[in-house]
Order: sequence, then C-alpha cells, then structure tokens
Amino acid sequence: MEEGKIYEESDFNRIIEIKEREAKRVQIMLDEINQNEKTIVFCASQDHALAVRDLINQTKKSSDPNYCVRVTANDGARGEQFLRAFQDNEKTIPTILTTSQKLSTGVDARNIRNIVLMRPINSMIEFKQIVGRGTRLFDGKEYFTIFDFVDAYKHFSDPQWDGEPIDETTENKEPKNTNYDVDPSKNSGLALADGDFEGFEPKKKLKIKLRDGKEREIKHMISTSFWSADGKPISTEEFLQNMFGTLPEFFANEDELRKIWSNPKTRKMFLEKIADLGYGKDQLITLQKMIDAEKSDIFDVLAYISFATPPISRKERVDEAKDAILKPLDEQQKDFFGFVLNEYVENGVEELDEEKLPDLLNLKYHAISDAEKALGGVEKIRSTFFNFQKDLYLNKRKVEVKNVKSPK
Repeated sequence: MEEGKIYEESDFNRIIEIKEREAKRVQIMLDEINQNEKTIVFCASQDHALAVRDLINQTKKSSDPNYCVRVTANDGARGEQFLRAFQDNEKTIPTILTTSQKLSTGVDARNIRNIVLMRPINSMIEFKQIVGRGTRLFDGKEYFTIFDFVDAYKHFSDPQWDGEPIDETTENKEPKNTNYDVDPSKNSGLALADGDFEGFEPKKKLKIKLRDGKEREIKHMISTSFWSADGKPISTEEFLQNMFGTLPEFFANEDELRKIWSNPKTRKMFLEKIADLGYGKDQLITLQKMIDAEKSDIFDVLAYISFATPPISRKERVDEAKDAILKPLDEQQKDFFGFVLNEYVENGVEELDEEKLPDLLNLKYHAISDAEKALGGVEKIRSTFFNFQKDLYLNKRKVEVKNVKSPK
C-alpha cells in the first residue's frame, strides 16, 4: 500500500487486497439472501472469484462442498460442468457461482434470484448485460434482487431504459452511497463499505413519520431500494407510506390483525392478498431486518408499521404463551408442540403454516403413522396445531393490564 495514495473501488482485488473486507461483504450477502436460491457473484478478477468462493464455502449453511463454485475462463471443462449443473433448474447444487467476466453475457439460467456485484461496472451496456442474468422468466419467479457493493446502481439513471432516476435530495430519503471514508488522520484515504472494520461509527437509524403522526425507526446500514407496482424505484419512506395506507383495508386495529394472524388459513390468505399488492414475503423480510426485528415475527413488522407497537422476539412470545399452550396437553403432545415452538423460535412463522405440519411430524417422528400413535388421529393433531396459535398470539400485555385492580 502506497502512503498518501487514495485507493478507489477499482483498485481493490487488483492492486490491493483486504481479506477482512471481502469476508465482511460475503457475510452481509449470506445474511441477506435466501441461501437456497441460485446466485451469481461478479468479482474483480479470477483470483478474487476464487477467494470469494472460498469465503462463501467457509461461511455457508449448506454442508455440500460444491455449494459455491468458481466459473471463469481458467476453470475449463470443470467450470463448464458446474455451469451446466447451475443452469439445470431441477438441480440445487451448485447454488452460487463466482465469476469475473465469463458470465456477464450469454448465460441462460432462468432461475437466478440474486445478482451480487463485487466489482465496478465499466459501462451501461455491461451493467444491462449483467442485470439480464436475472431477468430470465421462470415459473414462480416474479422478481430478482441485485446486491450492489460498488455503487453500480448509478447506471440505473438512464431515462430511456428505466425512467427518470429517484430524486435523492429529498429529506429523510435513504442515501444511496453507503460508504464511509476512513479517518483522514490515518493517512489512508480508503473508502470502505459499511461495517467492514471496527472503529467506524455505525449509521444512525432513519426516523420516518407516517400519517398517524408516530415515528418509526428504520436501519439503513445497507441501502435498500423498493419498486412500485408500475415498476419505478421508490424510497423506503414511500414504500412504508404506501404500505401504511394499504393495510387498513385488511384490519382496523391490532386485535383484528392478531385474529387474522393466529389462524394459519386466514394468515395465508392475508399474506397472499398483500403480496398481490406488492408486499410479498421478501419485502416483509427486508423490513424485518430494517427495524432490527430479525428475531421477531412478521406479525411484529406489520404491527410496528401499522400501530407503532414495539416488536418482541419470537422467544419472548413463546415464553409468555408456553404455559397456556402446553397446560391442557398430555405428555406426548407437550413433547411435540414444545418441539414445534422451538422450530418457530429458530426459523420463524412459516413453521406454523398448515402445509408445514406434515414436515414437522416427519421430522419429529419419521413417519406420520408413528405420529398418529403418539398424538392421536390426523384431525386431532391438526386441530391442536390450529388452536395453540390462538394462545401464541394472544396479547398477554393487554390481558394483564385489564386485570390490574386500582388501589383503594
């Protein structure tokens, strides 16, 4: 590293390498994506693609050694074999490809859900070619996500291609430049991505005031763009304002939301309806992260946006409701539904979907017939599965307040 020289993004992983920086980027990426979805990571060089591949495989949840592979010009027949497997929509491995230039054009892989940019994009044409890797149509694929570590979003500013760019000068809109400058006193001049190293003051939360007059705090360590129904990029504030205006069509107060949410059937119908309006699972998960509620329920995201109700963790919800849920059950039922609650705490509300019940029974008992012997018939199991969710989402705090007697 040359003292006094200012290093730009284009210098990284070509004339300067900082492993910790790449490791942090990989961790952010894996935290943000669904790790079961096919993803292409565009790197600065073939060596960089190799390093990122290794970092992903060291951090991933999957135990498959070929979960992430490199496909570059130097990988020859082996790389072509990995690419063919990746393009096969029936195969899940490899799940992530790292590359440099090879996959920017001419790759017909229809089920790519994530494009990750870890190298500068040199032209609008190249940017459009790379984005084109994600635009292939596939059954059930309605969108794809671009994770941009290099400010390539600026290439969206093409009125003929994507309409006018967002006005970034409006107060309270999220800044698109998520880089910090290194302390000049250290004579470095490096520009580092958010959270790359210790010693930097994290960005503060945005406070967004919705039409009810109450403020919501939104984290923006990672800049996120949402898209309106007409295909235009909008700010987080606009997205929340639109969502805030839409949700009253489905529930007027928090009790109505709880009633919808505590029944797997009405919860599913509700989620399908708001997904049709542009507020799908991935958008809700993104908001969950942005309000620091990753350990909470999606219910808490909706309650926070609609009523400014502070989120609680899934564990807190279970701890509050566990006695009421398990008390009327026999020992074998307690064992199973205690297991279900643990799965919910660990993985989220999808564990409580009606369609998830057979998987949970098989996971616990290895066969539905064994589950029936332990718990009773399928209808009895299903009824208990539905009923315990009413207790899980009961507003304990409200009940407790009602029972408090005024001092004489």
